[in-house]
Amino acid sequence: MRTAPTSSLRTAYAEPQRRYHSQAHIDACLDLLDAWPGLGDADRRVLGWAIWWHDAVYDPTASDNEARSAALARRELPALGASPGEVDEVARLIRLTAGHEVENGDRLGAVLVSIDLAVLSEAPSAYDAYARAVREEYAHVPEPLWRAGRARVLQRFLDAPVIFPDPDFRAAREPRARANLARELETLR
Repeated sequence: MRTAPTSSLRTAYAEPQRRYHSQAHIDACLDLLDAWPGLGDADRRVLGWAIWWHDAVYDPTASDNEARSAALARRELPALGASPGEVDEVARLIRLTAGHEVENGDRLGAVLVSIDLAVLSEAPSAYDAYARAVREEYAHVPEPLWRAGRARVLQRFLDAPVIFPDPDFRAAREPRARANLARELETLR
């Protein structure tokens, strides 16, 4: 486990409602970033901050978690030496994780969104553990509503032309992600 750069992040990722959106998710994302080829130090710094803050606010009953996480990053990053341009870029990247859609040519956005969604392409047992953990985070949602809502989310991913916006990541991982999503969707029907 890595040490969070601020006490607010340490507190946030230890919140009791988190089953998937926890320190373990952040660690997995940071591990992928560490192994990502072709990034310079400045890009790694910005992406690292975006990873740390992208789920800093996580309330399963709210719809503005990413916006609130971006606002928190804006408040905290200057004290860590981030320039105004870096702060703006981190906030922009965090907001991309709300819908996981990236414009063509947005390399950093493609990297962050691909990393954030990487769990979709894990081995079936790891994917199933992720799906169970997300269900636990949404335990307040009655089962019929959960099934309908989760099915809509999964179908949206399956209907998208691409899941992983980074082309190399997509080539390596998209088929298994689509298989996992389709398999979970079938269990919800």
